[in-house]
Amino acid sequence: MSTNHLIFVYGTLMEHEPNHHLLKDAKCVARHGWTSGALYDTRKGYPVLSLDSSQRVYGEVYEISEEDLQEIDKLEGFQDKKKDNGFTRTVQTIQSDFGIFQANVYVNESFQLESLKRVAFGDWKAHRYLDRDSFLYFAYGSCMDTERFSSSGVDQLFKQVAGCGIAENFSLAYTRAAEDGGRADIVESTGTVEGKVYQLNKQALEYLFVREGVAGNHYRPAFVDVIIDGVLHKHVLTFLVIDKSQEIAPPIHYATEILRGASGFVSDHYYSQLEHDLLNKFQLSIPINSFK
Repeated sequence: MSTNHLIFVYGTLMEHEPNHHLLKDAKCVARHGWTSGALYDTRKGYPVLSLDSSQRVYGEVYEISEEDLQEIDKLEGFQDKKKDNGFTRTVQTIQSDFGIFQANVYVNESFQLESLKRVAFGDWKAHRYLDRDSFLYFAYGSCMDTERFSSSGVDQLFKQVAGCGIAENFSLAYTRAAEDGGRADIVESTGTVEGKVYQLNKQALEYLFVREGVAGNHYRPAFVDVIIDGVLHKHVLTFLVIDKSQEIAPPIHYATEILRGASGFVSDHYYSQLEHDLLNKFQLSIPINSFK
């Protein structure tokens, strides 16, 4: 009987990337996990992970067969007990919204890292797709609302709305602990999250990086699949909380922004779910006429 293995992938083996076909029969365990390490661009179309306990590398976790593991060993140029491998396969601790796993990870064995560029945010997809001139942005929290855009003088950057987006296999949770209460996040689950999808340019991205506290390591840019009017859109930008806490009640003004931005835009069912969660988790009730 074949033995199955867990593998953590962070480059071309990830979903929608060139070598993902090697995982076509694999079971996805987590799409937004992370492990300790630093990521570098080899300038050969793929990244390399270096062991570094002070940094994080983001990627996906899969359950694969022994046969698939051997095929990926070939791709990575790894042979057990060989001294001149391109990569070494080791086992590392992987953190995820579904729990903690021990998984196989391919780490650097042959690259001279001082000559390579470190991948920002430890995320290969962010490295690849953040440089685009325009992109879709999935807002699931307060950025569904336009009031702060107007007060900040950037409302003209958020005029182009692509539609209501649905992100599958996520749930909304208030896992970011700010001084005055919780802030929204999406965490992996079996649920769905709805939000507003904007078509944006790089100027809007600069504003979002400041608003989301990217420099302060509050949120990180990430890319997810989003369905708009029945059509799947790949590599849609969103922001995920880095250090997730237990859920904390959001302040009234922040919850109001979410409901105001969602009202009349997301489905009635999802809007009711937003209200239900605020009431049942935090005993917060915000009348719709308070912002209409």
